[in-house]
Amino acid sequence: MIEEFDNKKFKIQFFEEDDNRKAVLTHYLHNYHNGVKEHFEEEAIKYLKQIVEYKIEEGKISLVEDLALQQLLFEVENVPFPTPLNYTFKFIDLFAGIGGFRLALQNLGGKCIFTSEWDENAKKTYRANFGETPFGDITKEKTKSFIPEDFHVLCAGFPCQPFSNAGLKKGFEDTRGTLFFDVADIINRRVEVGNPIDVIFLENVKGLKNHDKGNTLKTIINTLDELGYNTSFEILNSKNFGLPQNRERIFIVAWLKEKNLTFKFPVGIGFDESIIYDKDELSKIMLTKVGDILIQNPESKYTISDKLFAGHIRRRKEHKEKGNGFGFSSFDKNAPYTSTISARYYKDGSEILIEQKDANPRKLTPREAAKLQGYPDNYLIPVSDMQAYKQFGNSVSVPVIQTVFNEIKKQLL
Repeated sequence: MIEEFDNKKFKIQFFEEDDNRKAVLTHYLHNYHNGVKEHFEEEAIKYLKQIVEYKIEEGKISLVEDLALQQLLFEVENVPFPTPLNYTFKFIDLFAGIGGFRLALQNLGGKCIFTSEWDENAKKTYRANFGETPFGDITKEKTKSFIPEDFHVLCAGFPCQPFSNAGLKKGFEDTRGTLFFDVADIINRRVEVGNPIDVIFLENVKGLKNHDKGNTLKTIINTLDELGYNTSFEILNSKNFGLPQNRERIFIVAWLKEKNLTFKFPVGIGFDESIIYDKDELSKIMLTKVGDILIQNPESKYTISDKLFAGHIRRRKEHKEKGNGFGFSSFDKNAPYTSTISARYYKDGSEILIEQKDANPRKLTPREAAKLQGYPDNYLIPVSDMQAYKQFGNSVSVPVIQTVFNEIKKQLL
């Protein structure tokens, strides 16, 4: 099994290659039936030999590489969300988290040929669902060297960082020292060899629009312009795309200038449900009110304690006396939507508490948090509750990504 790579002795034996070993092998296996596998083949075969030799040395198994390969192929293909057999476009998934971009684009016929994510717990969730371990630090040249050349779309939910000289130069040079620079660098490499990426699809927090007095967004747009792209951006709210959550995020779509097209963002199902997308296609992940995400009879551990509830009430009163509206937020099953779930939700659940009859309110369960972000019921959650809350709080809302990219497909590809 691929988990052999996590064996302590094996890690020590091949420490210098630990960062990308599982990523190379799983990317190779995922592309085994198409030409993309050649990009990963040399190192993947080397790693396969390492693990087979290690197992033999341990005296635990006697096998040949061909048999090991077949076993590993089954392991990466027998997952909830395998790659579509008849895919129509290829994309890469940077700062991938737990795969919200990937899930949405696969639903629309896309094949992911490269993914990167640094958080180890997010990697575990990603592999459980897609059969692929993301590559690690995208700022490293070795990691970038594994990106195949032939793909149509670059997706990235990159972290928001200030640029030291924002607005002083035209663009690309301003981004050095930030993670957006690595996105721009990947785009630039394709431009320099005359094979530019068709579409850049980015997501970030709403605050990016005014971050550093607007200079951060300005530098991003200038950089994309310098690289040959026209750019559109829009702030969209998850509650307008079938999810019971008031979650605003900025989405940036950049397309090659030579296409001479104008991208129009969908405004949400609350405005034009029949035109935006096929309602039946998204029925499994479309939700309408808070009650639609709630499970029956959740475990008692999700009900907050008397001490914590008293603290919530006290802090709300203190905030009210100071003239602000901060404090815990509670919702019943008939509420149209909740407030935004964040990565800190695991701490006390204060932003979204579910009211209960004759009991203190409770936190969302991890499964409910998944539903709140539009993940389907068969999405696996192989990590602790704390890690799950962090992961879903950091994630994109899948139906929003899917709806926007459906428009990208129609207008740009």
